[in-house]
Amino acid sequence: MSESRTGHKPDLSRLLDPSAIAIVGASTNPKSISGQPLAHMLASKFEGKLYPVNPRRDEVQGVKAYPDVLSLPGPCDTAVIAVGRGHVPEVLEQCGQAGIPYAVILTAGFSETHTESGDAMQRRLDAAIAKSGVRVVGPNCVGVMNVIKRAYMAFGGALSDKTLKPGPLAIVSQSGGFGQSMMTFANAHGVGSNYVVSCGNEADLSFFDFAHDFLDRDEVKMIATYMEATTEGMKLRELGRHALEVGKPILMLKVGNGGAGRRAANSHTGKLTADYTLFRTAFREGGFIEVSDLDEMADVGRLVMGGKYPKGRNLGILTGSGGWGVIMADHAEKSGLNLPSTSSDVQAKLHALNSTFSSVENPIDMMANYGDQYKAIECVMDDPAFDMFLVRSAAGPDVGIWADRFIETAAKSDKPMIVNWSSIPTRDVDVREKIERAGYLCANYAGRAARAAAIFADFAIKQDRFRNGAHQIPRPIEKQVFDIKAGAGAYSEQVSKTLVQRYGVPVTGDALLPLETVLALEKCPIPFPVAVKLASPDIPHKTEADAVRLNINSIADLKRAAQEVYDNGRRYAPGARIDGISIQEMAGGVEVIIGAVNDPQFGPYVMVGLGGVLTEVLGDVAHRFAPVGADMARDMLDDLRGKDILKGVRGSPPADLDALVDVIVRVSWLINDHADVISEIDINPLFVRPAGKGVVAADALIVPINGAVSTGSSRSQS
Repeated sequence: MSESRTGHKPDLSRLLDPSAIAIVGASTNPKSISGQPLAHMLASKFEGKLYPVNPRRDEVQGVKAYPDVLSLPGPCDTAVIAVGRGHVPEVLEQCGQAGIPYAVILTAGFSETHTESGDAMQRRLDAAIAKSGVRVVGPNCVGVMNVIKRAYMAFGGALSDKTLKPGPLAIVSQSGGFGQSMMTFANAHGVGSNYVVSCGNEADLSFFDFAHDFLDRDEVKMIATYMEATTEGMKLRELGRHALEVGKPILMLKVGNGGAGRRAANSHTGKLTADYTLFRTAFREGGFIEVSDLDEMADVGRLVMGGKYPKGRNLGILTGSGGWGVIMADHAEKSGLNLPSTSSDVQAKLHALNSTFSSVENPIDMMANYGDQYKAIECVMDDPAFDMFLVRSAAGPDVGIWADRFIETAAKSDKPMIVNWSSIPTRDVDVREKIERAGYLCANYAGRAARAAAIFADFAIKQDRFRNGAHQIPRPIEKQVFDIKAGAGAYSEQVSKTLVQRYGVPVTGDALLPLETVLALEKCPIPFPVAVKLASPDIPHKTEADAVRLNINSIADLKRAAQEVYDNGRRYAPGARIDGISIQEMAGGVEVIIGAVNDPQFGPYVMVGLGGVLTEVLGDVAHRFAPVGADMARDMLDDLRGKDILKGVRGSPPADLDALVDVIVRVSWLINDHADVISEIDINPLFVRPAGKGVVAADALIVPINGAVSTGSSRSQS
């Protein structure tokens, strides 16, 4: 659970369900920011007590006013503060003295201004919060709304919408205006909101406090959120786990994902991680459904309201138009859905209907004979090949009859059924609303319908895996005891390879010798061909220093290579420590990079990518938080755009995926076990040999926390 500043989950009941509200700074102008909260609650007939506070008025908008909160005639649950910023700390302290437990501060002009005066005011406010004991929403927010009770402790034009209805949605937004847009847009699409919270500056109560609270409320079935940024990645992951535990999705609209730049890192792994990457990884891990716009939010919201969750990604399509069937199928496949064929038994049932079919496979095309479509649905809805259905609706004078039959038939199945509405959006609106009230998504566009089905299926599969214990990850090896000291500097390749080998990662055989010894050799200690590298803890990326030679096949070439890499290393970093010359066995196979980073905000994670141009240029990598199990490691490989290279292409044999998965799992446990002392791990390249032949790490780099090294790119056997 999210913790408050006092270390306990806050009880927000008196804030979210108030019986008495003070409006401090209440204005007689109902259109002003300070006048709107009172005006909206009066107009919507809030049944609790309202106490306007205005020292210059005896009455505000027809309601008796009071000079200050200490003069209120009875107990109060929440104070809405809309006074000049210089008066906010004083008002907050008075709220504490009056026993008001919560305050919603609409006033702006604090840390969000990024000015000295704003920062000074923020410090005064922080001190007042601590002194008063009052829990605070904001400042610089549009407020808190309980749509059930019409407790509109907020301002904004959206609150004048007389059509607003309560519903299973709760909204938490880091943008007040956009949060209200989410509410009104969802409401217009039949998804009502019970609560809407604008977080503002989050000086006290945070995005996470509200989201956790909503997940535990019976009247909330899902949460929609707008997030711009957070530095509390671990809390985000914790929230995602809470959502999976209670089975309620969080519809996440995350913005500000581009142009943030990549984190400064010592390893190649760190350079391949952009800020948004870890947000996306957290969304995939937890009970989030990431949506790209308000249309997707509303569409998925309707699917959640339907209460039927698919078991997989297999979609059946039923249509009366061949062209629309093709379009629906194309959009479904683009969204990652599968379109299996109907079974022979189902095809026989369809033919037995004596109806007109252009196709009884998938899509099932009834050639405009929509009158019998409900019979076709009955034939296919129990087929285990399908997890959900997309149905093209009828149009014209009989659409009402079609809708009644569809609703009656679809209710017999526990599989989601989505309607692609064939009528124009402004026609037969009452019929469409009937379908939606019955619990079905009715989408104007095939692409929207397919996209909503796909992301809803992803959440359902994730939820099912969680319930079946996928988050319980078996340990492949006991935690190893390492003597790693934070700030000790990056470890050499030899030490790093020894440490990863302790976790079961196979490494290349090598011999580390002084240059003088190599120059005097008569026989190579490692069978030819070999790689020759300069061993220096101060030059972790040896290719940058031209300190690597590959495919050495003779003693003469070995000695020449040893002298060259030594001289090049000296020129590249004259003061570098040199441990000697490393002579290593040459390795071959598909090049892969495996890395791990202990991120200070999100915690430890592991990544995998194909070597060469796919990693260096295209950034074809997959990330998961550590530790991972074998199934999750396989999912990572499936995420790679170049995954077919591992399966074998153009005559090359398939790679040993089992061995590769095992290494991903082991590296994830290595960073998980030692996240307190290890900052980054880089295994690059790891050569994946043909199936059954295993893998071998040709290079490794371990960077302790605060262990600075020079940066650069790792490349082949570097």
